[in-house]
Amino acid sequence: MLRISALLLMVSLVGCSALNPWSSSKDKLKPLELPPLTQTAVNLKTLWHVSVGKSEPYVLTPAVAGGSVFVAAADGALSRFDNGKEVWRIATDQTISGGVGSDGKVVVVGTPKGEILAFDAASGKSLWKAATGTEILSVPAVSADLVIVRGSDSRIEAFEVAGGKRRWVYQRSTPALTLRSNVGVAVLPGGVAAGFPGGKLVLISLANGAQLWEAAVAMPKGATELERVTDITSSPVAGGDNICAVAYQGRVTCFSVSNGNQLWSRDISSMGGLDADDKAVYVSADQGAVLAFDISNGFNLWKQDKLANRRLSRPLIIGDAVLVADNLGIVHALNRQNGAFAARLNTEEDSPIAAEPQRMAHGIVVQTLSGAVYALSVE
Repeated sequence: MLRISALLLMVSLVGCSALNPWSSSKDKLKPLELPPLTQTAVNLKTLWHVSVGKSEPYVLTPAVAGGSVFVAAADGALSRFDNGKEVWRIATDQTISGGVGSDGKVVVVGTPKGEILAFDAASGKSLWKAATGTEILSVPAVSADLVIVRGSDSRIEAFEVAGGKRRWVYQRSTPALTLRSNVGVAVLPGGVAAGFPGGKLVLISLANGAQLWEAAVAMPKGATELERVTDITSSPVAGGDNICAVAYQGRVTCFSVSNGNQLWSRDISSMGGLDADDKAVYVSADQGAVLAFDISNGFNLWKQDKLANRRLSRPLIIGDAVLVADNLGIVHALNRQNGAFAARLNTEEDSPIAAEPQRMAHGIVVQTLSGAVYALSVE
């Protein structure tokens, strides 16, 4: 991960166009051989899959809303699928670098030129576009009457769903040395939670963009600028009355949603991210382990360390399983109670699943960098 991170840092310094850590499909470190599955406690199967076009050099995430799946390709193609059947496909005539965001009524994507493009979810008809002034690498969040967009410079802007008028802007200074990532924001009741370079977590008012509180997920440390990079490269997650985030070369930390007071923290580095419920926090560590912590006190519940060197995605809680995808296109289901392997499915694409898996009814949707989209049922 250090070689990848150094490359990303250099790209950030010279101001080049987007490059992501998944642009090379495999690590030089050989992935640990997977243990055989003696039994499958979870039924993990493919419901449907389609090809939509490559997302490289970007990471594009499918959106699940209103029973539909919306997907994009870097060449500008944008599509809607219902139960694997293509409802519409349009050519936006622009490179797509950020997305897809949807609430089932509007579909939103971003471009390297900093434009936000909004389309009608029912028909694919263009509704409006707005300029942000900075490239968009993350998924726009659509909530109530606002589209929340995060730029590559960490600027966060809110646009009205009806018409695209800018409502507010939140901006803060960032360190000179940062990782380029497609990290977005998490929308909570009345607030927008976002992690920043330097290990800071901020809650912003959804109404006007004012900062409600700021907290430190991790503090930079080390002798060199590279060692001091402590960026939050995945979206924070709320579980019960807590909100948790994890930083690269830093810690996983949980806070009170109401005031930002720290509840606990544990040293761990993650670029993949985390998920949480009202009982536990599940984290994909950079070295290839998945760990579970008690959300109330940070007590270590279990650790699955047989996924080394697989550059894991964010874990996702589905029923009694925790699902995580890797850079060989394999989806792993872990037992939610003890972390044991419960099922495994190979998409047979041999292409990284870099985008965050997305929940759907009784399953998940994943998208590979090669452009394959899989809907999987989890029972």
